[in-house]
Amino acid sequence: MPTISRKGLLMPESPIRKLVPFAEGAKKRGVKVIHLNIGQPDIKTPQIAIDAIKNCDMDILAYSRTEGSDTYREKIAQYYAKNDIHVLAQDIIVTTGGSEALSFTMGTIADAEDEIIIPEPFYANYNGFATAAGIKVVPVVSHIESNFALPPIEEFEKLITPNTKAILICNPGNPTGYLYSREEIKKLAKIVKKHNLFLIADEVYREFTYDGKEHYSILQEEGLEENAIIVDSVSKRYSMCGARIGYLVSRNKEFVKTALKFAQARLSPPTYAQIASEAALDTPQEYFDDVKKEYVARRNVLISELKKIEGIKVAEPQGAFYCIAELPIDNSDTFAQWLLEDFNVDGETVMVAPAAGFYATEGLGTKQIRIAYVLEKEELIRAVYIIKEALKAYKS
Repeated sequence: MPTISRKGLLMPESPIRKLVPFAEGAKKRGVKVIHLNIGQPDIKTPQIAIDAIKNCDMDILAYSRTEGSDTYREKIAQYYAKNDIHVLAQDIIVTTGGSEALSFTMGTIADAEDEIIIPEPFYANYNGFATAAGIKVVPVVSHIESNFALPPIEEFEKLITPNTKAILICNPGNPTGYLYSREEIKKLAKIVKKHNLFLIADEVYREFTYDGKEHYSILQEEGLEENAIIVDSVSKRYSMCGARIGYLVSRNKEFVKTALKFAQARLSPPTYAQIASEAALDTPQEYFDDVKKEYVARRNVLISELKKIEGIKVAEPQGAFYCIAELPIDNSDTFAQWLLEDFNVDGETVMVAPAAGFYATEGLGTKQIRIAYVLEKEELIRAVYIIKEALKAYKS
């Protein structure tokens, strides 16, 4: 019998999607499932993006340029300039989602057995991209007690080896919602320059910062021209997850030139989605103001309701739309599956994302879940009530 690759066997399951069969089973039994597991916003996509596709009258749906259309990349550069990030169109490669941008980045900067240091918990697919590239993820632990703040820089220093190629952060963070401060970014900038490393920042949630706090990009930090790489996406910013458009951005010309070769191997990003994404850049500021206001209200309701449950520990997100909660249970994977298979309140249950899959260190996060607060406030209140009743009934 033919054998599967070692790489394939090591590829991790998605902690977000692996419970889908159990959710589908619950729905077939007539149970309503409230989805707290996935960051699919219920916010409407800007109409300007939808209309751009509806009104497109092209006769041939042709390949686009490998790096994305000139007009789109020029407008992306203008968008960044409004955010005090000054780059040129040629510093940008449009990709098929932020996922492809991350994949191209890892392939460009690291060889098999090289290492990337990542504060954990982190976006689960970083593990998958690293496995596909044969790269070793070296985690540095952040803690719920400190709201998942940047670990002491000395902890990073201890982990740097001759094989270390980069430090990767998500800012604001998925799954934690933590927003790195200007001071924390400066600490990271200092260490990557000292050790001649890349600093990769996944900044797809840049617009979603709360409590008067502002996002500080690594490309706003002077002196990182050769070190800084941004991964970005339209998915969450414009509620366009299905467009599958992202981009990577760097002033390091050698990096961009090399990443473009990876992009050429997949030909081009999707044409229609670029049309919609380019139009979305003209979305008025009021859209983002309203979306932020809504997410703050949802966050406040969620955190308030969770804190009413005895034995729960919860981090308070300052950005994005996720939070990590630690439950009084032994194993959140087992609990999450039990919620879908064996528990409901008046025909309703919840689907959560077990947090162990957001860690690289074995044994961490086993009592934690990630909650995406992308639902209306009333639905979030109902979901937390179901979790509260479930914890009463659950025998860990």
